[in-house]
Amino acid sequence: MNNRHWENLKNLILVAGHAVYTADNFDHPDNDDNWYLQDFQKGEPPFYIEHIRYGVDLAEQDRESLLVFSGGQTRFEAGPRSEAQSYWCIADHFKWWWKTNVRLRATTEEFARDSLENVLFGICRFKECTGQYPSNITVVSWAFKKDRFAKHLRAIGFPEEAFTFVGVNNPVDLDGAERGERKANKAFEDDPYGIKEAPEGTSEEEKKKLGLLGDKRKDRNPFNRQHPYETSCPDLKELLAYRDTKEKLWWQILVTKK
Repeated sequence: MNNRHWENLKNLILVAGHAVYTADNFDHPDNDDNWYLQDFQKGEPPFYIEHIRYGVDLAEQDRESLLVFSGGQTRFEAGPRSEAQSYWCIADHFKWWWKTNVRLRATTEEFARDSLENVLFGICRFKECTGQYPSNITVVSWAFKKDRFAKHLRAIGFPEEAFTFVGVNNPVDLDGAERGERKANKAFEDDPYGIKEAPEGTSEEEKKKLGLLGDKRKDRNPFNRQHPYETSCPDLKELLAYRDTKEKLWWQILVTKK
């Protein structure tokens, strides 16, 4: 059942998570020590806070929007805390930068393990909350990820004219980030829905060399969480269960069903 307070909301503002906050207080949320970070993420927490604040600003400007922080329980060492909940709690710590009306139109999506799932599961979470699919989607993330998110929306078939990407900033090591992004974009070109996995029996070392997207998703689900969206969004059940690398016109199929 959708939230009656949100049934008139039309637009999705999605902030994609990148890390899990692990401290037991918010005295210094911009400090690396308060997050579980991979080596290449050192120094990034202030940038994450900018993403969160920008999402809040956009939601304050659009009173017909639902703000969704997306990101699962992706790191075993961080414990069963999600990226999404981390971002929501930081916004709450900062009192939503005095845009308190946004708090009443903000929620979390706590199962996404990569950027494709940020988008797809964000759409599903919007449907759970409002009872309808979003008319427009705005994604807030790193500026260097613009092309990747555009690919995801095309793979889902969401109308290009109803999608906006907001690149808030870039990490300090932009050259390194862009090198990694070229690999990620190539992987999603070959595997638009992120389903490829190494054959059974492949060593962990070989899996890392292959870098297949399906294996990465498994690694980012150390607590074996299972999303509920095939039940809450039955219209998208076929897409959620899709295990092929050929793109389909999913959104047109959905509209036709209606």
